[in-house]
Amino acid sequence: MDRKNLERRSFLQGLLGAVTTLAAQAAPPSEATLEEAKRLLDSSVQSGMLRAASLHVRRGEFSVRQAVGEASPGTIFLIASITKPLTAAGVMLLADRGEVQLSDPVRKFIPEFTEGDRKLITVRHLLTHTSGLPDQLPENIELRKRHAPLEEFVERAIRTPLLFEPGQKVRYQSMGFLLAGEVVQRITQQPLRNYLREELFLPLGMRNSELGLGHLKIEETAQSQVEEAPGLYGGGADNLSWNWNSHYWRDLGAPWGGAHSNGADLERFLRYFLHPDGSLLRMTTAGEMITNQNLGLDTPWGLGFMVQSDNLCEFCSPETFGHSGSTGTLCWADPRHDASMVLLTTLPAQASRTSLLEPVSSLVGSAFA
Repeated sequence: MDRKNLERRSFLQGLLGAVTTLAAQAAPPSEATLEEAKRLLDSSVQSGMLRAASLHVRRGEFSVRQAVGEASPGTIFLIASITKPLTAAGVMLLADRGEVQLSDPVRKFIPEFTEGDRKLITVRHLLTHTSGLPDQLPENIELRKRHAPLEEFVERAIRTPLLFEPGQKVRYQSMGFLLAGEVVQRITQQPLRNYLREELFLPLGMRNSELGLGHLKIEETAQSQVEEAPGLYGGGADNLSWNWNSHYWRDLGAPWGGAHSNGADLERFLRYFLHPDGSLLRMTTAGEMITNQNLGLDTPWGLGFMVQSDNLCEFCSPETFGHSGSTGTLCWADPRHDASMVLLTTLPAQASRTSLLEPVSSLVGSAFA
């Protein structure tokens, strides 16, 4: 076993062994600080800035469920890039079954993915933003405008130019997760959305979660404030047929950003990694997903999860993991304090990151610090 893997295993064993003890020692949360977080959400609705939001906070048996504006605690949101750790978990379920290894070249499962440095890209690269693939395809907007099927995105991603040699840099890449989803589909011979529902969502009790729409109806979900994001894929009067609220985008099932869920379901997902019991993933696998895989590189990432990131929670411990989404979503879990937060809003991150997402997250994190 090489040095990097030894370091990963040592850190993982220490993390899993310390979680229960550290959580038991954590101080009770500051309820006054949590009330301040809720007031910030309320005032954002009252000012007209925010239409709807759902906040789920938990530490042990203590929990807060807050909904503001047009939302209820159970409202389902388009969660954008929080989809990525869900897709990664789908890959790791197959890894536990011996059907894929992180060190496997992607071309083992996608034989046409061989040109140039593509033959060097491994499954690990796809899940850690180190593949060299771009975040979005150069023709991304054109594909969305004509309602291209996901299969065409895959075909283009297989052939799109790489930005750097695999494994040498870290650069956020949604297309890596698109191809990770394709790997799952080729192994299982079923649509990724069906596989995630049957193998991940339902076993965890995530009955209000879908990749794409599935059993959901758009009118049952919160509508994104796309007019607040004119520079993104949501805003503008000329893209009503393909923006974040369109049936096309909501049901595309993009493995990098097309899932729907609610606060309770995402809380279940996060807390599985706080207290892995082997019922879904092996305990070592669950720990590996929330452990930095990019040793020696400038940006840490777990497998699908953001780790060691101040963008998640200013006052949380270094062991915190989670993800954010461009539709205005943020979630994290802090093993040191056995705490988790899921904040889902309708206000795109472009408009809410500094005014709402980060302030609320900081307040929640400080309540447990």
